[in-house]
Amino acid sequence: QVQLVESGGGLVQAGDALRLSCAVSGRSSFSLYAMGWFRQAPGKEREFVAAISWSGGRTIYTDSVKVRFTISRDNAKKTVYLQMNSLKSEDTAVYYCAAMRSTTTTPQTAREYDYWGQGTQVTVSS
Repeated sequence: QVQLVESGGGLVQAGDALRLSCAVSGRSSFSLYAMGWFRQAPGKEREFVAAISWSGGRTIYTDSVKVRFTISRDNAKKTVYLQMNSLKSEDTAVYYCAAMRSTTTTPQTAREYDYWGQGTQVTVSS
């Protein structure tokens, strides 16, 4: 089993920055997992935000966050990060971290992920 715990959410103003963290624990090696960030706004479906391969060599972003957000990972610390800059009100959502055991893919759909965190709220006021 793998446990994921997100942190770093909060209330900020438009244009501000936040860094989300996702700490991973469990018996499996963190470096064997591709990691992703998703978000869900009230009344909307969960949507893909960003993903990073097991090695960190490949990153993928949804178009709306490209340039503004950066996903990264520290395999020694078993942590994945989402640096969010130039936040907009439409970024308001609960952000979820997800893990998929794979060294060959960097998945972008929720159904491909095996483990999920509980989420952290990000609220951007305009």
